[in-house]
Amino acid sequence: MTIEVRGAGRHLQVGTATDIGRRYPANFDVLHTAELQRRPGLCAVVADGMGAGEGSRTAGRTAVDVFTTAVQEHRGPFAPPPLFAAVADAQRQVRAAGRTLRELTGCTLTALVADATGAWVTQIGDSRVYRLRGGLLELLTIDHTEAWLGAVHGWYPADSPQAEAARYQLHRFIGHPGLPEPDVLSVTMFPGDVYCLCTDGIAEQVPYQHMERTLGSNASPDVMASALVAASLEAGGRDNATAVVVKVY
Repeated sequence: MTIEVRGAGRHLQVGTATDIGRRYPANFDVLHTAELQRRPGLCAVVADGMGAGEGSRTAGRTAVDVFTTAVQEHRGPFAPPPLFAAVADAQRQVRAAGRTLRELTGCTLTALVADATGAWVTQIGDSRVYRLRGGLLELLTIDHTEAWLGAVHGWYPADSPQAEAARYQLHRFIGHPGLPEPDVLSVTMFPGDVYCLCTDGIAEQVPYQHMERTLGSNASPDVMASALVAASLEAGGRDNATAVVVKVY
């Protein structure tokens, strides 16, 4: 289903898709898209639980609920401080849940928040935000993983067994004992832009060229999101896969 909102002075169309994949017993990704309640705008969030237990499920749901509540209740224009504060609150509540569950309780969180004054990306973990502009697909976020550091610094080939193992070594996530901060990025939305928020079930299975073609296809956002999820299944479905696609007019 596609929703339509105003944000950053533009008309936005938003489509979503998610799938359990073929590996896990349940879908531990969490997806949220909604219009801002107090003023025109958008809050889109994806989270990816770590592991396949109750800690994974609880972390993702808690983080998304806490973050989106903070966004919806914020009264002023958005800027880094309220987004940092929303993630800090999610950190505290997920850590508290982990102490009760006594198991790994953590998740990634990636969000796109837009109101009349602009748009902001908030990201911690290895879920991603891509932007297609003028035919060029760019990755706006970085993965907070050992694999990312290894690829950037040439410790091992990006397609090596070492890199594959390092994908699961996250340096920053919601529920981390060090309560790390997210990356927060201001983005200017231009007509024709297409943004994609996705979990690593998409990012690690759908090739860059395939994603570029899909986001440039001029299809509706829900069709593009569904196509990305379908491509992850065709590639093996080794993880839960979730995508949010935002077209800017």
